Amino acid sequence: MGAGIAIGGFTIVTLLLIFLAGIGAGFVGYAVGASSLISYPALLACGIPPVLANASNTVGVVGTGFGGVLGARVELKGQGRRAATYIAIGVCGGILGAVLLLELNPKVFEFAVPPLILLSTLLIALNPRGRMEARQAAHAVLAQRDGTSNLAPTVTQPMSKDPWWLWVCVSLCGVYSGYFGAGAGTLVLAVLDLGRIGPFHHINALKTLVGFGANVSASVLFICKGVVVWPAAIAMCLGCFLGSFVAPPITRRIPARIMRILAVIGGVILTIDLAVKAYF
Repeated sequence: MGAGIAIGGFTIVTLLLIFLAGIGAGFVGYAVGASSLISYPALLACGIPPVLANASNTVGVVGTGFGGVLGARVELKGQGRRAATYIAIGVCGGILGAVLLLELNPKVFEFAVPPLILLSTLLIALNPRGRMEARQAAHAVLAQRDGTSNLAPTVTQPMSKDPWWLWVCVSLCGVYSGYFGAGAGTLVLAVLDLGRIGPFHHINALKTLVGFGANVSASVLFICKGVVVWPAAIAMCLGCFLGSFVAPPITRRIPARIMRILAVIGGVILTIDLAVKAYF
């Protein structure tokens, strides 16, 4: 009987399935940073058009950014100027990306999604975060053994020393976050690592700011334009919160390599499926 009750055009069963998909998205997002590989196709499967599904997905996962920013307060201490700048870049990029999503022909987005998901999948496979952590751990061991401290950055450098291309790339990542965003956090992390502006835990906190600013500003624009499917977005948001909450104790028992392999396989299958639907 409950299955026939409709909320905003969705049955209770459908919203429950979206909620469960949100749990999976929150879990995967915590484990390997690829929540949209689950949340976006789940909304598509419920019959929501691609652009509306993406807008609703952005609103649905925006809550995860609050926790990330609050949790990174220690790493961001003393970086007020850079933190404010990165949030501003994210906000501007999110607005521009959202405008592109809404103003371009919807077919452009449908055609762009398969390669964007493939990009996210490749980032998971390359695992820049894991490589970065391993490299800095090796540097720390060498520094301790040799009595040196200059083998790897230990503090975040002043912004005046950043290479010019770093700002261009971070800005483009902000636009990407507002337009689609799958794997955007990993992409920002890789860019900041190439710029060698500071230690891993600092740049990991900074990349959260770009995505947070982009997701919030894009969400505000999507809400103002009335393109958010609220029942689905709320169900997804609640699921993502629960999934990210229960993920830490579970992921401690599962090898990261296994989770990454499963995410890559899922990403490849999803890329092929969406490419067939979009191009043929």
